[in-house]
Amino acid sequence: MSVTIPKSAFTFLKIRKNNNRDWFNENKPEFKAIEGEVKLFYNALFQNLNKHDDIDKLKIFRIYRDVRFSKNKLPYKTHFGGSFHRAKPRLRGGYYVHIQPNNESFIATGFWEPAKEDLLRIRKEFEMDDSEMRDILENKAFNSVWGDTFVGDEVKTAPKGFNKEHKAIDLIKKKQYIFIKKYTDTEVLADNFLQEVDNAFKTVRPFFDYMSDVLTTDLNGVSLVD
Repeated sequence: MSVTIPKSAFTFLKIRKNNNRDWFNENKPEFKAIEGEVKLFYNALFQNLNKHDDIDKLKIFRIYRDVRFSKNKLPYKTHFGGSFHRAKPRLRGGYYVHIQPNNESFIATGFWEPAKEDLLRIRKEFEMDDSEMRDILENKAFNSVWGDTFVGDEVKTAPKGFNKEHKAIDLIKKKQYIFIKKYTDTEVLADNFLQEVDNAFKTVRPFFDYMSDVLTTDLNGVSLVD
């Protein structure tokens, strides 16, 4: 039997009007039971990913919000989230699964906050040759799942030291290299959701292989790792 997201997870996460500590503490036993089932899903996905990738860490985020520096003082998140980290330094990139009711669930992959040195290395690669990245983005199997362009933040014109008229400026000006795929509540609750997510992540492999090669070599192709 396949591991699934329980429908009760969506019911519980619709806590906006009950998003307070008194209500949560009264209903904490229910939450812990739901959280346990959701963790089973994340752990099953971790096992599946390791059949075709090398994932060294799964992090399931807590439901408690850090409100110290936020205008939003609600104490609890209204979603579950978990990230999967590939084994560094040889492999780069990561996966993320976000479970939220009202058709707000999504999966994401790529590079959320690349280190300053990594971001410069990626930009320099695209400045020198963007053809491999274009081939990946134009691949039918890939863009049928993830689309043919990155999402995420970017600079307005060009990063310092780069020509804003460069033919690859659309890639160079990115600050994040992320792909996102959204899901409806019905899709998330389906029996095949685990396999669907795993299959979607499998299609990312050519992108990760390319980016890992870029980030573990210098511009002359000399390895930076043992």
